[in-house]
Amino acid sequence: MINSITVEREYGCGAAAIAKRLAERLGWALWDHEITCEIARRLKCDVSSVEKLEEKPDPAFYRLIKVFMRGSYEEHYSGGGIELLDAESLAALFEKVVKDVVSRGPCVIVGRGSPWFLRGRAGNLTVFLYASYQEKLRRILAQGKSREEAEGLLERVDRDRAAFVKKYYGMVWPQRDLYDLMINTLPGDEAVIDMVFHQLEILNRRH
Repeated sequence: MINSITVEREYGCGAAAIAKRLAERLGWALWDHEITCEIARRLKCDVSSVEKLEEKPDPAFYRLIKVFMRGSYEEHYSGGGIELLDAESLAALFEKVVKDVVSRGPCVIVGRGSPWFLRGRAGNLTVFLYASYQEKLRRILAQGKSREEAEGLLERVDRDRAAFVKKYYGMVWPQRDLYDLMINTLPGDEAVIDMVFHQLEILNRRH
């Protein structure tokens, strides 16, 4: 029986809203921004500090103190900020948090390497959402961003995400064999959710 869904996405395709609505329809927990909050809670720092590092490769991490990356990060961390947390240790912490939250009960998890961390896990449905450049631009502009800002984000975010995944997980992003379903979000959020539900029903019949 499927009891978790991981949603990987291209920036701007509407995945956050789709995942939220999907979790609501299923009555499952949503882990999106909540994962950032959980990491910040464990590190005793503010959420904005974690958000600055998420899915961004950190070329300076070799110069940082490595003692903080031995074993469990929080066992060595004494508080007082996040300045010594580099992107590599954050990548390791993502895996720990993702595996922890999925053990708590049925959930929808957005990004953070979750399809990779949960690969081969029975009961997990992996989804990748994408859209054309124009559709992503339309969605971002609808959020109130300027055209210049929207175009800059579309040029940068997925490039950084792919670089992060390559550097810290040794994967090509997106790694298509990880996904049960890859969906173009152009038909609209509800249509995408219906497709996920259909796949969910198919997989549940097989279990």
